[in-house]
This record gives sequence, structure tokens and C-alpha cells, in this order.
Amino acid sequence: MRLIQKVATWFDARLQIGSALRETMEHPVPKSTASWFYVFGSGALVIFGLQVVTGILLALLYVPSAAHAWDSLQVLNHDVTLGWFLRGLHGWGSNFMVAIVLLHMVQVFLFGAYKFPRELTWVIGIFLLLMTLGMAFTGQVLRFDQDAYWGLGIGASIASRVPVIGPFAVNLLLGGPIIAGATLSRFFAFHVFAIPALLIGLVSVHLLMVLKLGINEWPMPGRVVRRATYEKEYRELIEKDGAPFVPYAVWKDIFFAAILILCIAGCAAYFGPFGPTGRPDPTNIQAIPRPDYFFLWLYALLALLPPSLETPLLLIAPVFIIGGLLALPFVFGEGEKSWKRRPVAVISVLLIAVALGTFTHLSSYTPWSPIMDAWSSDPIPSQYLKGRHAVERQGALVFQQKQCHNCHSLGNEGGMRGPALDTVALRLTSDQLIRQVIQGGGNMPAYGKNLSPPQTTALVAFLETLKPSGQSPALNASDSLATTPAPENPPAGHP
Repeated sequence: MRLIQKVATWFDARLQIGSALRETMEHPVPKSTASWFYVFGSGALVIFGLQVVTGILLALLYVPSAAHAWDSLQVLNHDVTLGWFLRGLHGWGSNFMVAIVLLHMVQVFLFGAYKFPRELTWVIGIFLLLMTLGMAFTGQVLRFDQDAYWGLGIGASIASRVPVIGPFAVNLLLGGPIIAGATLSRFFAFHVFAIPALLIGLVSVHLLMVLKLGINEWPMPGRVVRRATYEKEYRELIEKDGAPFVPYAVWKDIFFAAILILCIAGCAAYFGPFGPTGRPDPTNIQAIPRPDYFFLWLYALLALLPPSLETPLLLIAPVFIIGGLLALPFVFGEGEKSWKRRPVAVISVLLIAVALGTFTHLSSYTPWSPIMDAWSSDPIPSQYLKGRHAVERQGALVFQQKQCHNCHSLGNEGGMRGPALDTVALRLTSDQLIRQVIQGGGNMPAYGKNLSPPQTTALVAFLETLKPSGQSPALNASDSLATTPAPENPPAGHP
């Protein structure tokens, strides 16, 4: 013991952190906050530590390459001793972390802990929630299986709809216009470096503010928050009914954290790791991807929304929701904290919980995209083949072989996963058709690596014939200018 004390004294003499640690452990908290309702924050912190440790171990063997990522996970699952368990710990830890952070935010909201003077603590908490969801999404992409590939395609589609910065956002996410080798490198960097660094920084500031401002007291009915008097009242409460965090309140945090670790380990041992499912195949348009549970509600919502409402909802709703959450402590920074006297807050939480639960349930049997009720064996309607020359007929054959008919209808026959193509030549120019086929877009995968140049040329030639007779196809603006004759006698003063 004397040796340990000497070593500790030696380090403290140089680092000068002993007093800070003692202050942290001994900081007073209201005795009423030593409750099981106040353990979610520390639980989320412990799970984050587990994610860091297991993530580092996985990164030693994971290969962030489109050609080898899937294989490296198979090696972890089947060839490395307890590799499957390590993956299970990391995957289930992600699920538990999202759930615990959400519960913590709900508890903070219902207990009025976002009110003065803890506004910034709440704001940082919102960003921590967003970063946690970002970690979960990027982690799913790194599995690079069918679910990851198509889920990333949908995510890129959502990002592409953002005005002005949409194309930049897609290039930032994918490392180019299509999902390729650079995409996995980007998401590996996001998941392993960028987002964890932001999380560590935000968690540090969050904990510092909890220490400086104190833990929110139990929300007693009738105890109203007023900016002019709250800090004085809180100090009086601490002096009258306070206790040091260690050992008075810490034991419940430790017990809860231990239960969480045991639950995560139990799920990892019993259920095993998540995936990977089949190899990513952009030509398998019959894939039915499923995101992890925390995004299932969005999966169902996108499947059920009419196409005309998708973009407005995806672009407008998140702005209002996140903006409202950030503005909450500044608009409602005073008043009652107790949920017993805030019925609107309780009803809001219940409505959101019911809505998310309902959409999550619907996702179990909702198609991920509009109806696909055709198969590649169904013939193209004959009117789209009459009078076509050899290259265009070859394009129709490519249309069948690549199962385009499964997603796109012609003459009201075919799938409805993608838009009808009866008049596609009026909407898209030749260059746009080529770009759409090669690079994909929306929910459509990129076929650039699955079509030879002659096949692409033939397919686009066929698509250019899909327009009503007598109507001109869409033209590039540069082509229309080039074919417009210049005036023979320009006005005076003009070249």
C-alpha cells in the first residue's frame, strides 16, 4: 500500500490532478437525485467506453475495403477465437447505447433538467444523441452486406435532396457519385475517427457542465424555476440536503452499469453478432434491406409516404424537430419542472413513443419501397418494340436481363419501385440517362460496373425511344443553342 501511495504521489506531483479527482468524486448532489431515474447518463458513458475498447480490437482485423470488408467479417465470425462474440459485444453495445441515450433524453425532458441554468447542457445532449445515431448508422454501413449497401443508397438519396449542398454531401459521404471502394474508407474514417472524437469532446464538456452546474434536483411539484433566484435556491438545497457523489450516489450508477454490461454480453452470447448478410450486390433489386432497429421507423415511414411527400418531409421535418429541441430551453427555461404539472410534456412523449412504436411495428411487413410486382420474365409490351432498330432492340434485351422491368413499369405493366418509364425520354436527355444508369440516384443502384459500354449504349438507345409519338425528346441546353441559327443582321452595337 505504501508503494502504491508513493507511486500515486509521484504522478500527482507532476500531473496535478489529484485535487480535481477528489473534487469530482466529492461534489455534492441533492440526496433526492440518488435515484434509479438518474443512472442513464452514467450507463451511456460506460457503454461508450465498451464501444471504444471493442471497436479498437475489431479495427485490428477489419479491412475497410469494398473487396475485403465482407470477408474480414466472415473471418471474425468463424476463424478468430471469440471473434463472433467480440462483434456481438460491439453490435449489441451500439443498440443498447442508442436506447439508453434516448431514455436519458426523455428523463431529462420530463424532469425539466433542460431549464435554467442547464440550457447548454441540453443542447450538447441533443448533439450527443445525433452523434450516437451517426455512429450507429456508419457502423451498419461497415458491415457492407446487402442491408448496408441498400441502406447507404437510401441514405445517399436523402442527402442528395438537400438544396444547394446535396451533391457535395453525397460526394462527401460516398467519396464520389457511386458506392465504391472510397465509400467504405470514408465511413471507416467517420466511424473510427471523426464521430468518436466529436463524442469524446462533447461528453467531456457535458460532464464538466454537470460538475459546475450540479445535478438537477428532484422535480417537486410547486418548485418553480426562476432565473433570478434558482442558483441561490439550489445552493441552499445542497447545503441543507446534499451528499457527496462518492460514495452516496455512485453505487447505483455502478450497479446499473454492471447490469447493462451483463445484458450486452448475454445478448452477444445468445443472439450472436449482426450479419453480415449476403454480399453487396447492386444488381439484386429484389433485395429487401432492413436497417437496425433504431432506424426501422424511418424505413416504414419512407415506404408508406406518397412519393410527392417524401422530399418535403425529409428536408423540412428534421429541421423543425431539431430546431425545436435546441430552442426548447430558451423558450421554456423557467417554470415548473415536475411532469405531474406539465401534462403537455407527458402527452408529447407518449405520442412520440406510440408513433415510433407503430412505425417500427409496421416496418416488419411494409415493403421498403413502392410495390414490385413484376419479374424479368414478363415481356415488354409489344408497342415498345415495333419499329425499333437493332441497337434499340438490343437495349430492350438488356432492360430485361438486368431486371429493370421489376422496378419500372411500361404501359402500366411492371414494378412500381421506381418511376414509370413510358415518357422517360421527355424528362431526361441522353447524357442524363447515361449518368443515371451508370451512377444511379434516388433508390436506384449504380449499374456502372455491371454493364459493358455497348450494353449501356444499347440500353440508353432503347430508353430514348420511350416517348409519345410525335413529341421531341429532351435536349441538352448546349445542343439546343448549338442548333439555333444566329441572326443574319444583328442589332447595331452588338457583335
